[in-house]
Amino acid sequence: MSRLSLFNSPLLLGFEHFERALDRVNKGSSDGYPPYNIEQLGDNELRITLAVAGFAMADLGITIEDNQLVIRGKQVDDAQRVYVHRGIAARQFQRSFVLAEGIEARGAWLDNGLLHVDLVRPTVETRVRSVPIRGADPGGDGL
Repeated sequence: MSRLSLFNSPLLLGFEHFERALDRVNKGSSDGYPPYNIEQLGDNELRITLAVAGFAMADLGITIEDNQLVIRGKQVDDAQRVYVHRGIAARQFQRSFVLAEGIEARGAWLDNGLLHVDLVRPTVETRVRSVPIRGADPGGDGL
């Protein structure tokens, strides 16, 4: 059975990479862990804050893959600890955010169980260029 997609429209040619990115994000972030906030700090600045209590800096990794910010966390169990009750699971996660073209990660820091990632969109200069119009080729092929 074929899948119906918003991007199947003939008016949206060349947007297949957006559809693939949305599919990846949808698969990777379905459980809602860890919770996060996205703040707008200015006209061209954003901050993503994830609640990652229990994770050390060495347990976390941030990468940008194909305009997608990927934050991973993996805790290593301490084999020497003996738990009478274990209510806080050592859980791994992967949280992905699709970045618009030109968005860059400025930096990240961990503070009191919150991981902050600052993003910035550099100002883009508007470019206007002319496209020359040629007359029809007398040879008949039009090109």
